[in-house]
Amino acid sequence: MSALALTATDGSARTGTLRTAHGEVRLPAFMPVGTHAAVKAVHPAEVRACGADILLCNAYHLALRPGADLIDRLGGLQELMRWDGPILTDSGGYQLVSLDGVASIDDEGATFVSPYDGSRLRVTPEEAVALQARLGADVIMCLDHPVAYGAAAAVAAEATERTHRWAERCRRAHPGRDRHLLFGIAQGGFDATERRRSAEVVAGLDFDGVAIGGLALGEPPPVMEAMARAALERIPGGVPRYVMGLGTDAELLAMVGAGVDMFDCVLPTRLARNGTALTCGGRLSLRRAAHRDDLRPLEAGCPCPACAGGFSRAYLRHLFAAGEILAHRLLSLHNLTHLGGLMVGARTAIACGRFAGYRREVLAGLAGGPDSLPAAAVAEARTLGYTPAP
Repeated sequence: MSALALTATDGSARTGTLRTAHGEVRLPAFMPVGTHAAVKAVHPAEVRACGADILLCNAYHLALRPGADLIDRLGGLQELMRWDGPILTDSGGYQLVSLDGVASIDDEGATFVSPYDGSRLRVTPEEAVALQARLGADVIMCLDHPVAYGAAAAVAAEATERTHRWAERCRRAHPGRDRHLLFGIAQGGFDATERRRSAEVVAGLDFDGVAIGGLALGEPPPVMEAMARAALERIPGGVPRYVMGLGTDAELLAMVGAGVDMFDCVLPTRLARNGTALTCGGRLSLRRAAHRDDLRPLEAGCPCPACAGGFSRAYLRHLFAAGEILAHRLLSLHNLTHLGGLMVGARTAIACGRFAGYRREVLAGLAGGPDSLPAAAVAEARTLGYTPAP
């Protein structure tokens, strides 16, 4: 029985739920990233209040510190984090690109050098599945081999074939769907034909969901979208579809419109730590001197603790300049609330059969820039149950 239950479609866009051992995930969904079992500067209950149903944690980093043995003894990630919802764990494949030079790879698996103490961590497809099961993940990701943008075609082809072989091994090692869902990952480099072929191969292995990996690695946005759309042509509609690493409003809505259900990205909290807020009119940088005496909230009508709490841009800019942690917390809460609200709006719009109009108005607001969101966009969004930046 599929873990995916669709309740409405609008063109290729769809909404519904993903059933997991720790509850349902409303789709489409944005997953905040808690790499080290914490969303930076944000309490788990606050993450939930921002609209998140599911978190992403990184099995590679957690295997190194504090270690799977300790997490297992403490009752798994949910008990460790005091998070009452589902968790998806990434296998560590992304680190083969991001940690290039401290990881080696062969057909059997990957060997990582710990950035903490120099020790070596050997991960095979079977061990990746077993590790994530021990962590207590609701959704386990297969070990895959992505390549950076610009990699030679032969290198990308070899990595794609390795990803397919590893996917078969992960499938055989899967402990069972009752407790852990298993998602395969399609690769294919930056060739549309290879993207289609990889998606077809991975989708044919009867996974609980299919992810499109190896994107958001430095390629131009049109290339990213073209590669994702090519892969989606070969992923059936009966399983959840997940594009890894996307986090801008425009990217998310483009992919929702193409039929993608799940996303993750560090963008909202990373931008927050750099003094940037996500708004319906685009990014607002508190580094700008213009905000030094600006008494307005980050965005009028936003229900996040920063805006609803009455904190002005001037005060937030001061906190950021002074290096106060409160600045990171408030901006992170705002950005997570913004993306949570974007997904609420998308789900509502799909259910109403108005997703195209919703996306059009959101993009119009982004084109206008901060503080110049067209009134029509606000009105359209609110009729769909979406308050700007909620």
